[in-house]
Amino acid sequence: MTITITAFERSPDGGKGLARDTRVRWALEEVGQPYEVRLVSFRAMKEPAHLALHPFGQIPTYEEGDLALFETGAIVLHIAERHAGLLPDDANARARAITWMFAAVNTVEPPILERETARLLEGDKPWNKERLPLVEDRVRSRLNQLSARLGEADWLDGAFSAGDLMMVSVLLRLRSSGILDEFPNLAAYVARGEARAAYKRAFAAQLAVN
Repeated sequence: MTITITAFERSPDGGKGLARDTRVRWALEEVGQPYEVRLVSFRAMKEPAHLALHPFGQIPTYEEGDLALFETGAIVLHIAERHAGLLPDDANARARAITWMFAAVNTVEPPILERETARLLEGDKPWNKERLPLVEDRVRSRLNQLSARLGEADWLDGAFSAGDLMMVSVLLRLRSSGILDEFPNLAAYVARGEARAAYKRAFAAQLAVN
């Protein structure tokens, strides 16, 4: 069955690979699964046809036969469970890789998104000058913990997994902030993710839309 994902008709990031469909493209490239992309406009995202796939009117969505999914964590986990390459065979290692997927989106990403909100949507507020440093301190706190756990390892738990795919995707949001550079092992970790052939293919596909 043909896999179809949705992506922005015109991505707000201008093709920097930060739109969440890049995570799904990357996962599909890692496991060698072909897919098609249906581009949607911001207006179409709020119309009934798309809301039937994604009740919150966002992207990406994933369709395969009569299965429709939304939320990148759920989509990447589905891909990883269906196709070899993103989860270890050992049951305990597999569980740990899935744990890192949840850690990426539930623990590390929220303060990073809070920082983006503070910068992009609250920059004109009189209290922003005091708030932004506090938000960035919360980001640094999470990165300090992650950096300590990663240490000198290439990946979070043995070989590259879906956990690393999700974590690198989250950390990429800090690429232009300078904050990531304060943690050399994390900056190198992200660079290793970007250097993967599957990531390069996914990035090129997303860039081609913009």
